[in-house]
Amino acid sequence: MRVAIASDHAGFVLKEDLKRLLAELGVGVDDLGPSTDAPVDYPDFAARVGEAVAAGRADRGILVCGTGIGMSIAANKVPGIRAALLTDEVAARLSREHNNANVMALGGRTTPPATACAIVRVFLSTAFEGGRHQDRVDKITHLESSTGPGRTDPS
Repeated sequence: MRVAIASDHAGFVLKEDLKRLLAELGVGVDDLGPSTDAPVDYPDFAARVGEAVAAGRADRGILVCGTGIGMSIAANKVPGIRAALLTDEVAARLSREHNNANVMALGGRTTPPATACAIVRVFLSTAFEGGRHQDRVDKITHLESSTGPGRTDPS
């Protein structure tokens, strides 16, 4: 497995902790920045990870900002990305099993390192269940190619 990882300045320290965990797990890591904790704009780094995952250069992505909220919003603008803001192991498992999330976001200011490491372990080790969930993921994918109000008919 190959993981693309990035942060902003608020998530930099946690990103560095997670890189060590990934190395211990034997996971290939592409650190897409930043290289210091100097102020940066999180959408730039969310785009880097999203594009790497969408293009198949990485199997999954990990993003860290202050709360994870901005990163998850920005990453979800990249077609093909299903980014989930994760706060615990249950959400990590369900994001993979039910939503086939391919990018996870964490809060560097809100998630303790031990919790973040546990979340990452679950996110990386959980498979997508498919079945009825595949139909729903397909509908999410369809939303990316649809435009305008009332673009889908849920009936």
